[in-house]
Amino acid sequence: MSGIVRFCIILFLTAIFCAIIMRVFLFTSIIKIPSDSMEPGVLAGDFIIANKQIPGPRVFKNIRQIRVDGKVQSKRFKGIRKVRRNDVLVFNFPYFGKWDKINMDLNVYYLKRCVALPGDTLSINNGKWKVENYPDSLGCLFRQQELSKMSQDDFRMGWRSFPFDSVNYRWNIKDFGPLYIPAAGATIEIDSLNIRLYKNLIEYETNKKLSVRSGLVFIGDEMINEYTFTLNYYFMAGDNSINSQDSRYWGMLPEDHIIGKAIIIFKSIDPQTGKFRWKRFMKIIK
Repeated sequence: MSGIVRFCIILFLTAIFCAIIMRVFLFTSIIKIPSDSMEPGVLAGDFIIANKQIPGPRVFKNIRQIRVDGKVQSKRFKGIRKVRRNDVLVFNFPYFGKWDKINMDLNVYYLKRCVALPGDTLSINNGKWKVENYPDSLGCLFRQQELSKMSQDDFRMGWRSFPFDSVNYRWNIKDFGPLYIPAAGATIEIDSLNIRLYKNLIEYETNKKLSVRSGLVFIGDEMINEYTFTLNYYFMAGDNSINSQDSRYWGMLPEDHIIGKAIIIFKSIDPQTGKFRWKRFMKIIK
């Protein structure tokens, strides 16, 4: 084998190795946005790249299939910083097929804005996002103002919201909460009322079924009146709050579902005309 051929083979293998390292630890592949749920910042037809260093890259243990029913064992390496409020994140949707159990489909990506962090208490008052003791605005304000002026009949995505309990929690997509977002290590009291909010999270962490019997809460056969969370959770919102399937409908996002922070629009193609939108090429996502 000549020196030139050997050099080309080494160069080729090195390029493949570097591409794998970048894909696993630094950036996602290009993800196409299918809907208008993040307008006006991100449009349907945009292709985006996310930085896995925020909050840090994931590596899965013993994963044998794309769809995983239940908790996936994974390790997250330290990134350059943690998730912040108002970060736009790419994540795996926490529900496929079943709405009563958290699971993961590694081929299903969502793009939403983080409006509440672990330990926050979040409310929605007449369409406006509010985190207790946080003075700054969250999400897209003019969309929230539009939402505040709309009636129940105007909503394409539906009026009722998580946890879909019209007796104890009469929440809707305009008026919601207050809801505590669990942080890893936080202990909360559990009763037959608030178990409606945290049931899926606890079952995901423990891999055990919860039940309520005679007003008491059980994990398997063990009665509990408090629970200490092992994962961090986040509340995700679409900037187009009038038409976004976000945490108002499906609840809180487990940290191990987060892929990374969306950073740039790599390219954009108008889904109506098929034309390249040059003004959006390499646009920073804020």
